[in-house]
Amino acid sequence: MTDFPFDIVGFDLDGTLVDTSGDLANALNHALADAGRPPLARDAVRTMIGGGARHMLMQGMASTGGCSEMELDRLYRLLLDHYESHIAIESAPFPGAMDAIDALEARGVKVAVVTNKLEVLAEQLLHELGIRDRFACLIGGDTMGKGFGKPHRAPIDEMIRRCGGGRAAFVGDSIYDTGAARNAGIPSVACSFGFLMQPVEELEADAVIDGYDELLPVLERLGTVAR
Repeated sequence: MTDFPFDIVGFDLDGTLVDTSGDLANALNHALADAGRPPLARDAVRTMIGGGARHMLMQGMASTGGCSEMELDRLYRLLLDHYESHIAIESAPFPGAMDAIDALEARGVKVAVVTNKLEVLAEQLLHELGIRDRFACLIGGDTMGKGFGKPHRAPIDEMIRRCGGGRAAFVGDSIYDTGAARNAGIPSVACSFGFLMQPVEELEADAVIDGYDELLPVLERLGTVAR
């Protein structure tokens, strides 16, 4: 145990802890193919990730001609079924991510995941990657109920509650992440290597990292400023 300034550090999942772009792109393209649409490149899909699978599908369909709500419902189920069966084929933690988790835990920090991914899929992914037990809690996009995913503060508040309270910070790669942290009144760190929907500067995070080797020094600086 040290005097590290945060008791809890939360992480977004897709584009922050884990590079899931390959498996998500494959699932989206599976649905698009069923609808007779052309496939999208992985780089194009990366910018659609962050608001949950249905949001990703809506953007994918919109970029290829749009669709009705009824078709969207059908394709959403198709996408989820494919993704569930191929959830960790190409996905892996970003370089240095688990080393950073090790370093935080060595300092007595509890780590958690707060994602807009459906809770059951997030649980499955972390289990298949063999890292679920590293996190004190997992909050999914549907855990708090409809309308209470990020950027709402509710999942961040619940993370802090489940981790036993204390000073918290949040790490993510989207406006949903920085918005949730800001709404909950805690510092945020943005990952420039994530699935950015806009320039990282526009996320208005309290700090930006280009790799996980920068995370602990950045958190220490943020903690000092916030004291």
